[in-house]
Amino acid sequence: MANTYDICIRGAGIVGRTLALLLARERLRVALVAPAGSATVNASGHGDVRAYALNAASRAVLESLRCWPPEVSATPVLRMDVQGDDGGSVRFDASEQGSAALTWIVDVPALEGQLADAVRFQPLIEVMDVPAEAALTVVCEGKSSRTRAEFGVDFNVKPYGQHAIATRLSTERPHGQTAWQWFSKGEILAFLPLGGPHGNSVAVVWSVPHERVPDLLAASPEDFALMLENASHHTLGRLTLQGERASWPLQLARAARWVGPGWALAGDAAHTVHPLSGQGLNLGLADVAALSQVLQAREDWRSPGDLKLLRRYERARQADVLSTGLATDGLQQLFSLAGGPAQALRNWGMSSFDRSGPLKGWVARRAMGTPSGI
Repeated sequence: MANTYDICIRGAGIVGRTLALLLARERLRVALVAPAGSATVNASGHGDVRAYALNAASRAVLESLRCWPPEVSATPVLRMDVQGDDGGSVRFDASEQGSAALTWIVDVPALEGQLADAVRFQPLIEVMDVPAEAALTVVCEGKSSRTRAEFGVDFNVKPYGQHAIATRLSTERPHGQTAWQWFSKGEILAFLPLGGPHGNSVAVVWSVPHERVPDLLAASPEDFALMLENASHHTLGRLTLQGERASWPLQLARAARWVGPGWALAGDAAHTVHPLSGQGLNLGLADVAALSQVLQAREDWRSPGDLKLLRRYERARQADVLSTGLATDGLQQLFSLAGGPAQALRNWGMSSFDRSGPLKGWVARRAMGTPSGI
């Protein structure tokens, strides 16, 4: 391969590799920067504990690249059960939406393996340790991006005063392709089904106040599992820890600018949202799909780094990211309020929304990545 590139992508995570494959498919020459030592370290012998909820739009992007994992690593969610802290509840069902699934819970190592194999066999992508000169640099380094700072872009961060704790559990009862979420005393616990339709394991994301984190991480596996049994109201019976516990601070963040002459931001380098919505990676994959489409449709005389071209991408994505961020932030703030009138109001609102018919369907289709209902 000649040592000249159309695009340099800084960051070789899921978003970066997906973009590289989309652009190489359009016959663009891509330098994919994966610095030495940047590979994800597995949490334990049971593997990486991360899992993502991916919607139909994200699935379509990955399937177009032949990188969608097998069903055992991409569990279809048929039902979603959300419980408030005073009797309120919302339930979603794929059959009500005329869909095969509400979302899919995807095992991160499996997806990363699919993408890595595809990159390895794509001759127009060269993986390297250091950045290369190119007409366009796309920053996919995550929320702590150094390159974003080098470009002088402000990253406006709103800390939530919470950490997410993630792990894996084996469960006494099968999950039945249901995802659960419990709101209680300002905390949010999610169980995401793993292992295929008949699996007996879940990925856990538990959003808790900062001050609770040291004790939860230091608890024995047995005590931690018992805490989760109580927090989940014993929905899946006896629980057994099947991975180490990972933790990170939660925030709402958005870059002041997403593009400049010869550069663009995508994924967590451009924006982060609270995980209660399960939309973080969906937003990142929508970013790279939009950027790929803009570059594919560019006029012959425009360089990939042309600022007017890149602003088309920025305009195409900012409204979706802003609305998702506002919605998740509003929910987080609502459920962080203690007891009394706020508790009664939010639980009444949940139950009313559950009976809202068309509004509930519209919200479900939007989250599923099929806003038109298709």
